[in-house]
Formats: sequence, structure tokens, C-alpha cells
Amino acid sequence: MPHSPDSVPAYTKWPSFPFEGDLRVKKLATPVDAEPRRKGEDAAECIACNTPDDAYIWVSERWRVRAMERPTGLPMVLILEARSHLDLGDLPNLLAAELGVMTVRLERAVRSLDGVARVHVNRWGDSSAHLHMWFLARPYGQLQLRGTFLSLWDDILPPIAESVWRENLAMVAAWLAEFGGTALAEPPHIEWQAPSSLTPRSAPTAVAAAIESVAEPLSVAIAEAPEGSDSAPAADTGSAPLVPPQPARDGRAPVGVAGPVGAATGSPAAKPVPAEKESLGARLGAAGADGAAPNGGGAASVPDGTKRAPAPVVVAGSGKPTKP
Repeated sequence: MPHSPDSVPAYTKWPSFPFEGDLRVKKLATPVDAEPRRKGEDAAECIACNTPDDAYIWVSERWRVRAMERPTGLPMVLILEARSHLDLGDLPNLLAAELGVMTVRLERAVRSLDGVARVHVNRWGDSSAHLHMWFLARPYGQLQLRGTFLSLWDDILPPIAESVWRENLAMVAAWLAEFGGTALAEPPHIEWQAPSSLTPRSAPTAVAAAIESVAEPLSVAIAEAPEGSDSAPAADTGSAPLVPPQPARDGRAPVGVAGPVGAATGSPAAKPVPAEKESLGARLGAAGADGAAPNGGGAASVPDGTKRAPAPVVVAGSGKPTKP
């Protein structure tokens, strides 16, 4: 059949195609005489070679794994890079064999995350000369995201929660570290900050700081764009919301807060003891020191073998001694 320039491929009608409406095919440009240089053709100018290890979630002697700069629409997007400045066809036999092992191992780690159904492994070589493999996780149950358009959906879907994203990074890094290397990603820290004021106040939405590295791409499309693209602005950051103080449930002072007389538990303090009662208490204490319990019954023994009557007991608050 003759090709019509106005026809579009059949995949534009697939449920996984992320766009709708009137589409038309671009006019094919004239081929160029020489291919343009890719980013990082020279190792001295290669972004991957000049990025420190702390920008990655896991590193080993010959491989490194990095994440996106911030959460995107997919549960997980990771990049496997060779530490050496080599492209796929330049790998020696040792690294070529390890690439297969690392691909399977990283795919299993990403697929073990909650909510992940499949992991797509992709390699594009038109943007960067340094070998990098993409691992894209498809959310479980999202059948519309199946297939080759998953990288496009990553830019369209709303980003996942920051805490979930960081927890997933830490889990993948720990999985890889079980077989060697060093896990550098840490799970999100729990904020135990005490309120600075007893008056509840609103705080801006907390957004955790992104991994600090100018070399990390924002999306698959931007990273693999042959002509490059400006980086998106950094996410706004705010202070963590404060937890308002909890009111006392039984009318007592909260735990850790001094009551009216200084009791930490909120119980009322003892009343002052008059002098006469204090002397009586001293006598009771002296009797206890001789071997008899101050509040116990029975006669107390003394060193000469004689017995004496038990000391009187004071009922709290009455001030009057009673017989035991």
C-alpha cells in the first residue's frame, strides 16, 4: 500500500498511548553528513565520571546505581552505570558478564517493591556516551501503562510521595548490598521535634530535599534528549509541620510538665508537716532503726533483751497517734 503522509501508526489507538486528539506525522528531516557528538565523549567532560559516589544510592568497585533527582510518576526509576568510561559495545568480557548479573539482580530488587508489577529495562545511546541502563517500574494494576510508552507516562503521572520514594530507594540499595558493594540511600528519618509553642500553628507543606547532584536527570525524556534540555527548577522546601501538644486526659498535668508543686506525674504534693508531727515521725524512725517496723505491730526487741511496747502509728492527715 502506498504510504500516506497523513496516516498515523496503529499504536496511536492503543490504550497505552498517552495522547489523544488529532495527530499528524512530522515531515522526515534530511539526513546529516556527520553524527553529532554525544555528551561525555571525552572522559574529562563526562558527567557520570565526574559525579561523586554520594550522588548514588549504591556503589561497588565496577558499578553504580543512581536515582532521579526527585520522585516521578512511576514507583521507581533507576539507572545502572558502569564505573569505567565505556559504552555497551566497549565492555570487556568481565564487565559484559557482570552486566547480565547486575541487570537481573537490579530487576529483582525493583520488582520486590510494593505496588510494582513489571520492570522495563531500556538502553538508549544517542544522548550520553557513558553506558547507562534504565530500569522503569510499572505500577501494579495500571494496565494502561503497559508497553513501550511507560517512559512517556513517567512525565505525565503525578509524582509519588517523597517518603515512599525514599523508602523504596533504601530498600533497593539494601537488596544490592546483600551481594556486595555499599548502600548509600537511607530511609526517611522520623521527625521527633517538640513543639516550640503551646499554640497550634500552621506550617508550610514539608517537601524533603532532593538528592544533591546537578548530574542527575529529571526524567527519562530529558536525560535521553540528544540536544539536551534545561533542568527543571528545584522543588520548594519547607519546615516540617509541628505536632500540637496533647491536652491532659484526666485533669492532671501532662507527663514531663511540672504540676503546681513540682510533681512530675501530676499528683498533688504532700502538705507541710507540723513540728510536733515531725518529731513524732522522727521517733517512729528511731524505733524502726532499733529493729521494729515503724508501722508494724508487736513488741520490739532491744539490745538488753527486754521488750517495749510498739510505737504508736500516725494516721496521715489526722495528726493523732493511734494504737497498732
